[in-house]
Amino acid sequence: MASWTAVVLAGGRGSRLGGVDKASVVVGGRTLLDHVLDAVALARRTVVVGPRKDDVPGVTWAREDPPGGGPVAGLAAGLAHVATDLVVVLAVDQPGLTRSTVDRLLAAVGDTGAVLVDDEGRSQWLIGAWRTGPLRRAVPADPRDVSLRSVLGPLNPAAVTALPGEARDVDTPRDLTP
Repeated sequence: MASWTAVVLAGGRGSRLGGVDKASVVVGGRTLLDHVLDAVALARRTVVVGPRKDDVPGVTWAREDPPGGGPVAGLAAGLAHVATDLVVVLAVDQPGLTRSTVDRLLAAVGDTGAVLVDDEGRSQWLIGAWRTGPLRRAVPADPRDVSLRSVLGPLNPAAVTALPGEARDVDTPRDLTP
């Protein structure tokens, strides 16, 4: 498989969790950031877009402009550090992601990309693998507060069916219990 870069979006406000830093939330004895970093451990480079953490070695840190500008702004900031033809884009609040998830997404990338689809048939835009060129062209010049679906949907990515638990995200305190 070709080398690829991971972009982990970790700059969200966590407002439904009381404003906590989601990357530091512990699920199953590990932080959400640790869960996602394990899933992308085979990346040539991993870019984490969000507040810098001194205790997380081996990643490139980036920050969206302005901080809190939304996932497309985070994606734009992360893409500035991508030098591979493939990029895996994940949100930090996905404790069910594994290396197998990433492998399946990368294997499904066609001309543009692949996105995980949950058991209700919804595309999980923050769990995908993409060809870097089309992805860069899709990101608007001013990415602040733009919907990720409006940017990624027109790329017609391949759908990858989620296995049980893969599409689980942590948005509210109730989501912290398995």
